[in-house]
Amino acid sequence: MKEYKMRRGEHLEDRVPDMKAKVEEFFGEVTGTEEHNGHELYVVDNPDNPVFEKILAGAAEYSGKKDKLAVHFEEREAEEVIAEGHADAAADAVDKKNTFLLEATGRDAKARRDSMKRQVEDDAETPDGVS
Repeated sequence: MKEYKMRRGEHLEDRVPDMKAKVEEFFGEVTGTEEHNGHELYVVDNPDNPVFEKILAGAAEYSGKKDKLAVHFEEREAEEVIAEGHADAAADAVDKKNTFLLEATGRDAKARRDSMKRQVEDDAETPDGVS
């Protein structure tokens, strides 16, 4: 499960007022919800793109802090997807993930990577990774 920050001064609920509709727009019908780390996330058990096996997405809400986007993309093995004749679906899957994350967070792939690197570096500087 990965959590993504919004751009400075922006909030998830402003960028994505209807998370369920946004998830369905990109990945397929929401089939329910699951709790992960205390956050209620939408589940897509049968995504439109055959590369994905299951998708979890929603708001990671923290008291006193801005919400983050929590997402988990469960993907099938590349060999399996190619053997079924869906090789072209891989590029579409990457595009859908990146576009969804950009629309939800306002950050492109490079900004998201840089943010994750800074977070890992910050965690490494504190004893036991505890801030």
